[in-house]
Amino acid sequence: MDPLIAPTVLAELLAVPDPAQRPVVLDVRWRLTGPPARPDHDAAHLPGAVFLDMDSDLADPPGPAGRHPLPSPARLQSALRRAGVRDDSLVVAHDDAQGVQAARTWWLLRWAGFAAGRVAVLDGGYRAWVEAGLPTTDEPSRPLPGDVTVRPGGMPVLDADEAAALARSGVLLDARAPERYRGEFEPVDPKAGHIPGAVNAPATDVLGPDGRWLAPAPLAARLAGLAGPGAGDVGAYCGSGATAAALVLAMEHAGLRPPERPIGLYVGSWSNWSADPGRPVAVGTEQ
Repeated sequence: MDPLIAPTVLAELLAVPDPAQRPVVLDVRWRLTGPPARPDHDAAHLPGAVFLDMDSDLADPPGPAGRHPLPSPARLQSALRRAGVRDDSLVVAHDDAQGVQAARTWWLLRWAGFAAGRVAVLDGGYRAWVEAGLPTTDEPSRPLPGDVTVRPGGMPVLDADEAAALARSGVLLDARAPERYRGEFEPVDPKAGHIPGAVNAPATDVLGPDGRWLAPAPLAARLAGLAGPGAGDVGAYCGSGATAAALVLAMEHAGLRPPERPIGLYVGSWSNWSADPGRPVAVGTEQ
């Protein structure tokens, strides 16, 4: 299965008679600033969807490792089991930002041992579901406890030294907005700028004007110049390792990287890099 799923296709899968054959839907709406997203879920969500919090369920507490460090296997396993995830589940994650945030959950599940084809992102997110006229509810979801076992290591993870080396010897993509890459604006982290040698590839560029992900062919055309099949080793980072996961997904969706050879994710990202006073910082368009 493609890493993206259309709202109408998800609706069909959720309508199968056997509840055990239905996908597990994870609502991972999240905001960098402003009020938390949990009240939005409580007010209206996809039938059966379970809310998981980016900060407390899908990451360990912030610290030197970054703002969204990898969750411990025990933390992630507990959250997924509460959501009803089984070892044989098909899991679909969605947010309200066209899937750029939900891609981090897709990546986490792949890291946790889910095979390609067992986890997907809802194309267009919650907004697309509503726009398609599909049902929502405010009734709390009460899934049966899951039995999933988290098996870390399914996706390549980069640390700061590996990201720095990759920026010199391969391709390191910076998924943040251009003004953050250039160091003109930094809303949360200690220093502004980017990792020397990194190339700016805003995660929002994987989307079309309608807020949906680009189809594979135009997406491949957009990304091939940055990290095509002949680019060698490729990695990605962002502010805290969340939106950069969208580039990992995009490479697979576009056919530029097969599921068995995904690009590496620097999970600590800029929040980890900029917290170390010994790390160099580039600004402007310099690489």
